[in-house]
Amino acid sequence: MTQTAPLPHADADALVVFTPSGKRGRFPVGTPVLTAARQLGVDLDSVCGGRGICSKCQVTPQFGEFPKHGVTVTADALSAWNAVEERYDRVRGLTAGRRLGCQARVEGDVVIDVPPESQVHRQVVRKEADAREIVMDPATRLLLVQVAEPDMHEPRGDLERLAEALRAEWGVGAVTAPLPVLAKLQGALRKGGWQVTVALWTGDAGPAKVLDLWPGFHEGRVYGLAIDLGSTTIAAHLTDLRNGTVKASAGAMNPQIRFGEDLMSRVSYAMMNPGGDREMTSAVRAAIDGLAKGLAEEAGIGARDILEITVVCNPVMHHLLLGIDPVELGQAPFALATSSAVGLEARDLGLSQVNEGAQVYVLPLIAGHVGADAAAVALAERPDQSDDLVLTVDVGTNAEILLGDRSRVLACSSPTGPAFEGAQISSGQRAAPGAIERVEIDPATKEPRFKVIGSDLWSDDPGFAEATGATGVTGICGSGIIEAVAEMRMAGLLDAGGLIGSAEQTGTARCEPVGRTSSYLLWDGTAQGGPRISVTQGDIRAIQLAKSALYAGARLLMDEMGLDKVDRVTLAGAFGAHISPKHAMVLGMIPDVPLDHVRSAGNAAGTGARIALCSVAARREVEGLVSRITKVETAIEPRFQEHFVAANAIPHASDPFPNLRGVVTLPEPSFNAGGGEGRRRRR
Repeated sequence: MTQTAPLPHADADALVVFTPSGKRGRFPVGTPVLTAARQLGVDLDSVCGGRGICSKCQVTPQFGEFPKHGVTVTADALSAWNAVEERYDRVRGLTAGRRLGCQARVEGDVVIDVPPESQVHRQVVRKEADAREIVMDPATRLLLVQVAEPDMHEPRGDLERLAEALRAEWGVGAVTAPLPVLAKLQGALRKGGWQVTVALWTGDAGPAKVLDLWPGFHEGRVYGLAIDLGSTTIAAHLTDLRNGTVKASAGAMNPQIRFGEDLMSRVSYAMMNPGGDREMTSAVRAAIDGLAKGLAEEAGIGARDILEITVVCNPVMHHLLLGIDPVELGQAPFALATSSAVGLEARDLGLSQVNEGAQVYVLPLIAGHVGADAAAVALAERPDQSDDLVLTVDVGTNAEILLGDRSRVLACSSPTGPAFEGAQISSGQRAAPGAIERVEIDPATKEPRFKVIGSDLWSDDPGFAEATGATGVTGICGSGIIEAVAEMRMAGLLDAGGLIGSAEQTGTARCEPVGRTSSYLLWDGTAQGGPRISVTQGDIRAIQLAKSALYAGARLLMDEMGLDKVDRVTLAGAFGAHISPKHAMVLGMIPDVPLDHVRSAGNAAGTGARIALCSVAARREVEGLVSRITKVETAIEPRFQEHFVAANAIPHASDPFPNLRGVVTLPEPSFNAGGGEGRRRRR
């Protein structure tokens, strides 16, 4: 999202860009970072009033070339450390690379990352685990074995006798043990009176691996992490490998956002900055480690108890997680280093908050732009087993789309961009308490009402002000902007071409002039010290571009099938789970079907990751399923642009949407040059 500083500026003013919000503006040299953040509405905490005492306003300046923002940040972009920062670092410690926003002053163009702990309104990462029956077939299990004592007449090692006991008591074939296990094997055997509990992994066709062992009978359990590594958020589910129960779930913003909000920006960062890929790799691995630590603490278990990890992600995230330069994914033919499933150990990824012998399974990729997350959605939803033709859309910064039934499954990706996440929107923000998430507009009075995250009350309900007193109304998130635009269309405030009418054309003073265009005022919080939240013409355009890319991708798959309609639509992903089917269809995000044929699958990618975590058989299934999915490349299909242009209209320039028009009345004003309501077309 982009917002200009409310200050006049000269050419000498410095450009300040805040991530992950994307808000930017120009400020005079010498402006404190905290002041710039406040004037731009950036979510940067401060309790002590800028005296350098509370440390809530910590920020991390970024240096180097940032083509996405059009700036090169030099080492002197901020003022040097001052006495306040030096004292704070000496007494309490300041994380390397951090500055206090109240003390650091702008000296040149700069990109500044606001870490999650410095944000007043922490992001709500909506990737909860969905309830799902899973046939348990875990790769790792605990086995109690009685091992024969050593005998001078039969000079075999302790590992060999352990393997013999596993074979005799549990039918286990060949067994291996890594060096850390060997190092504690003898002590465990003798302490346990020659009885030990082993954590045995049998996840592939090779020898079984002893991942860990305990003297005697170990009453604990083994756990695994199912990780959905998205370009915007990371979700992790701590799962009991005995019964598949999710013990705890957590999410975090992907720290790579500071290198670029979308995937191609991150590929560009790696191209333009030597070692940039390694920076992004380190950042995401540290974030996963942090999630693992937090989940273990929440569940009251030790890091040693986490012995399995499954990961689903898009191809760029896949390569960066594994430490592979993603440069080839930024140019045709979008070659992958590998598309097969990858098995490795947690220590290979530098993860320290899980068992050192923990095994990692990364699901297979479908193609250069359709990743393991789409494979996980296919595993969770199984379109290949459906009698109906089902369109499954995993809505996100880079949407992945599946279309298929028992006869055939197609897949493609579509570059929707971050608008659906609240970015590129004038008052947009990520999902956090205080963000508008639901919107209704009265078609007669043109008056809005809304709900914000953190309250069940509508804005016109008694007690709304008190219920939202702690958070206020801070902005609008992805689901909120979708509903706002769709409601504006249904209320006649927005024409089919995406133009907002003027106050004279619409009959409401909420349509305010902004230069040669208009905006619609949702909320004026200035009396309470809050922001004015409007939907601008630029916001409409950002949503049009995102939804057009999504719809064009779906239509391309339908073309490949030789069909003009689908039977059912499934909305997947953390964001998809919060989209209203009616508003999505009014907007033209998805093809026309009866509204009761649209369902949410929740975080289907995360569900697929949990299925793979709990079942070795499911891993073989998804590997086979991926080999049967046909990839359609949107980047080289000539009809993609044709579909994209037609989909710019709301809901669509040529597709009639009969099911939608059977339940929703869409006014047909025209706000082109010349104004007026224009002629009204028949429904």
